[in-house]
Amino acid sequence: MSSVWLPCGDYRQSYVEDQSWWQTTFIKFKMVLLLVIVFIGIPLLLPGYFLSVATMVGYTAMGALGVQLLIGYTGLITLGHAAFIAVGAYTSTLLVLQFPWPQVIVDWGLAYPTSILIAGVFGGLWSVLFGLPCAKVKGFYLILTTMAAQFITVDFFLTQYISQIGGRGQAFSLPPGTIKIGAWAIDTDVRTYYLMAVLLTLVVIVFANLLRSKTGRAWVAIRDNDIAAMALGINIVWYKLLAFFVAGFFAGIAGAFWVSNTAALSPEHFPWFWSLWLVGVILIGGVGSIHGAIFGSLFMVIVMELLQWLVIPLGDYYPKLLFDFAYIKDSAFGLAICVFLIYEPNGLAYRWWQIKNYFNLWPFSY
Repeated sequence: MSSVWLPCGDYRQSYVEDQSWWQTTFIKFKMVLLLVIVFIGIPLLLPGYFLSVATMVGYTAMGALGVQLLIGYTGLITLGHAAFIAVGAYTSTLLVLQFPWPQVIVDWGLAYPTSILIAGVFGGLWSVLFGLPCAKVKGFYLILTTMAAQFITVDFFLTQYISQIGGRGQAFSLPPGTIKIGAWAIDTDVRTYYLMAVLLTLVVIVFANLLRSKTGRAWVAIRDNDIAAMALGINIVWYKLLAFFVAGFFAGIAGAFWVSNTAALSPEHFPWFWSLWLVGVILIGGVGSIHGAIFGSLFMVIVMELLQWLVIPLGDYYPKLLFDFAYIKDSAFGLAICVFLIYEPNGLAYRWWQIKNYFNLWPFSY
C-alpha cells in the first residue's frame, strides 16, 4: 500500500516511479500551491519595489544554476561565469537592435523570444571554448582559465569592440517597447517578473530532467571520482564539455533576460565580482542542490536589500556610509560566506531538507 503523507510508507516498483517528480498527493498539492504563489500570489500582493526584488532573485538564481551545475554536480570550479551571462545579454541585444529580421518576425514580436534561444546557444559555445582546458587540467588551473574568460570576454571583447557597434559608445540603449514578446512589450515590473518566472521555471525543469538522466549520473560520477568514472567507460572529456555548454546555455538565458530588465546595457553590469557572487550564492544555498541555488539567491538578495534599508537612514547622520556602501556590501558578502562555512557548511538546502523530513516523518521524526 502507498501512503499519502509519509515517504517511508511509499514503495517503488520501478526506476520510473522512484524518479518521478510528484510521487504523492501531498507533494502534488505542495507543487501546485508553489506555482500559484509564484505566478499569482507574488505579482498580485507585492508592490513594485518588492516585485523588482523578486525579479532580481530569479535572475540571480538563473545565473547560479549554471555555477551549481559546474561546481556542485560536475566538480569543475569556475570563477568567470559572469562572462557567459554577458555573452547572452549582448547576443540578445544585438539581435534585437541590429539584426535585419523579416518584417513578419518583427510584427509578430518574435525577435526577442528567438534571441533568447540564440543567446543561450552562443553562451554555451563560448563557455565550451574556455572549458576546453578541462580536458587536461582541473582544480586551481581550471580556476585560472575560467577567470581568463571573464577578463578576455568582458574587459576586452565587449568593452573595446562589441560595445562600439552602431556608434553608441559604451552602452546600448533599450528604451521601453524595444523588448517585445508577441503583442506585449516587456516594459513594466509585472511583465518583467512574469518573464523571469517562466524562464526560471523552464531552466529548472530542464536542469532537473538532465540530472535524472544518464548525463546527470555521469556528471555526478565525474565529480565524485573522475578516474573511477573513466574506468567505468564514461567519456569524461565529453561530459565535462557538455556541462560547460549547458551551464553557459543557462547563463546565456539569464543574460538575455537581463536585457528586458534594464534601460541600457553596459559591460559594467557584468564585473568579475558577479562571478564571485554566484559562487557565494551556491555556497550559502548548498552545493549540489537545485534548491541551493534558489535558497542562496533568496538569502543574498534579501539580506543585501535589508542592509541597504539599514544604511540609507544612517546616511543622514553618517554621510560617508552612503559613499562606502559598496565596500559594506562586499564585507557583508564575505562575512556571510564565512559564517555559513563555519556553522552551516551544507547550506540552506540541507537545513530545508531536515525541516521537511521532520514534518514528513512526524511523530517519528527522531
